[in-house]
Amino acid sequence: MGYFRELPNILYQSPLGHKNSSFDYIEIKNIFRRAKLSDFLGESVTLFNKYIIKDGDRPDTIADDLYNDTTLDYIVILVAGITNIQHEWPLQDFQMYEYALQKYGSEEKMNEIHHYETLEILDSQNRQILASGLKVDVNFKIDGSSIKFPPNRYTLVSGDGNRQLDDKSEFSVTVDKIATPVTNFEFEVIKNEEKREIDVLQGEFVQQFINDLRDVVKYDKRTSSALSGELSSTENTNIIP
Repeated sequence: MGYFRELPNILYQSPLGHKNSSFDYIEIKNIFRRAKLSDFLGESVTLFNKYIIKDGDRPDTIADDLYNDTTLDYIVILVAGITNIQHEWPLQDFQMYEYALQKYGSEEKMNEIHHYETLEILDSQNRQILASGLKVDVNFKIDGSSIKFPPNRYTLVSGDGNRQLDDKSEFSVTVDKIATPVTNFEFEVIKNEEKREIDVLQGEFVQQFINDLRDVVKYDKRTSSALSGELSSTENTNIIP
């Protein structure tokens, strides 16, 4: 990953068993140096595009697609706000079954209902009574048409076809099917799909991003530990005051 090339170095007290003395240091990359987008990049939404991660995409393949440079994969990751690539990058489709099976322990558990999602309900004047996509449990109910807007009839809007509900005082998940079940497996698939949409930096701003990144990660030479903007040193704990 090209990101490590941009990180400054630090002199760290040598932990090696074959060191010459307790005052030996080794020079390593300071992976704990935090980086963030500059205010200019962070506040300028026009610098970003939406990108849908396809099945099998990796940060380096996306960087190659967008910037013709696989080593700029760290820009894809940082701009997307990803801090844990293992948990925040979408799994491939073929991995979802094994992931869910390992998480829930059995196919039976995978197919248990995780929650219900409401269907849209409109009244006879096309007013929305219930929004679609709300997460509810099996006991969810709403007041019926005979209570709220009599005389009125409600229509349940569904991809399988609209259905007019009976004029009564109450509608429920169990009796009137005003919400559809989502299994544990389906829930995991939905969460995985949500990870696919990320922000990516437009190509013309890549060099500015790199320049800003270098400014953020370099050391402040006014501090006592900084030997330069690219090199710092840890305290030697072997020195006894």
